[in-house]
Amino acid sequence: MAKSLISIHDFSKEEILHILEVAREFEQNKSQTFLSDKVIACIFFEPSTRTRLSFETASNRLGARVIGFPDAGNTSVRKGESLKDTIKMVSNYADLIVMRHPLEGSARYASEVASVPVINAGDGANQHPTQTLLDLYSIRETQGTLDNLTINMVGDLKYGRTVHSLLQAMSHFSPSYIFTAPEELKLPEEYKTFLQQNHIPYTETLDLNEYLQSTDILYMTRVQQERFTNPMEYEKVKNIYRLDAAMLKGVRDNLKVLHPLPRLTEIANDVDETPHAYYFKQAENGVYVRMAIIAYLLGKR
Repeated sequence: MAKSLISIHDFSKEEILHILEVAREFEQNKSQTFLSDKVIACIFFEPSTRTRLSFETASNRLGARVIGFPDAGNTSVRKGESLKDTIKMVSNYADLIVMRHPLEGSARYASEVASVPVINAGDGANQHPTQTLLDLYSIRETQGTLDNLTINMVGDLKYGRTVHSLLQAMSHFSPSYIFTAPEELKLPEEYKTFLQQNHIPYTETLDLNEYLQSTDILYMTRVQQERFTNPMEYEKVKNIYRLDAAMLKGVRDNLKVLHPLPRLTEIANDVDETPHAYYFKQAENGVYVRMAIIAYLLGKR
């Protein structure tokens, strides 16, 4: 069976570090054409801007051709075609499948029925492993290391798949965590249990200001309206945190603000002008990291 990337646990620590090294090479030399004989299918059952364009750019920079669809609205899925049949069909056309789907577990299922590697570009509130790898790349590029950092995760820690994946991936590197969230969006117990089992220290707070001075990486997230079944619950928490430039006075020089984007109101525009803002470069890094992942899964690096 072809090796896929569905969960961050599919890659060992050594594989993660290998991907980061290859990504750095690709950032220094963006034009690689060694996949000119490959076709990559980007099939997105859920809307996406950055992830889809980033994967398409990565594929193009590697010389591959891209097929696929940006949403399921004008595909045979509307006629009732099963996910299994769609994946089997696309496997016949492509050498690798990049898939985003709203249902948790859908990417793992796709990897079991596909005859080619599958990359999970997000399955519901579950996992988003390529975002995690580009986050790791961004952290290492800004801090010079992945080891012994204090990471403050802010906002939607309940439904935020980027948060769930990142805290598991960083567990290889002796981090300590601060989790800043309201009661309604606190980190699920299963992840706290994971941290306890791995002897990774964490602190929980409701107050964004409380630990800013002792933070290396401030990982902001948006409150995701699409994950709420009750609109009133969303209204209650949607604007709970807002970082502005004044709040960054006196923080560590090395503090970098990361965000998986899109942002809504949780980071004020004046933060963009500070030396701590890194989220747009973080998004750019996604291209190099995804180039490295595609090349690795296709056996080229």
